[in-house]
Amino acid sequence: MKGLEKFNELVDAFAKLPGVGKKSALRYAYFVSLQDSFGGLRLAQCIEDAVRFTKRCECCGGLSEDEICDICADEGRDKDKILIVESPRDILVFEQNAIFNGLYFVLDELSENSLSKLRKMIAKNDAKEIIFAFTPGLNSDAVMLFVEERLGVKNIKFSKIAQGVPTGVSLENIDMLSLLKAYESRTSL
Repeated sequence: MKGLEKFNELVDAFAKLPGVGKKSALRYAYFVSLQDSFGGLRLAQCIEDAVRFTKRCECCGGLSEDEICDICADEGRDKDKILIVESPRDILVFEQNAIFNGLYFVLDELSENSLSKLRKMIAKNDAKEIIFAFTPGLNSDAVMLFVEERLGVKNIKFSKIAQGVPTGVSLENIDMLSLLKAYESRTSL
């Protein structure tokens, strides 16, 4: 619409967010521009601050506003266990649900630099177990085997989170690989 260039730019910016379609983008833009302009300005400030101050932790690769994140700096964490994840977002999921009390490591690229950082983290914390929390699939299985081989660390237990049938989902809605993994990983009652 002519004469609304700034508003249309805002709609386009919202529409580029994951999971936001054109209708939702229009609704968000209208809300922050006209219905709650103070909230819109607050949102803009929060976005600017997050972009300026959020960085990756030097140790684990998670999100932090400091060089070292609060998790890596926390002496009360179980340093025997390191949970390897694909993205800093995955750490947020585990932390928000209080599922894990060990250390994390983000392996979002297979590089010698990443593996070197992981080796240092294992040695520094005298870790006893490495747990992989990757999206299930053949590619993830290959990455886990590659990392295990390349680390060359002795006396470490390697494991991965279980996979299979999600709670509340009927079997007809489960893909064959997940069903097979669930069957193969069955436990005694």
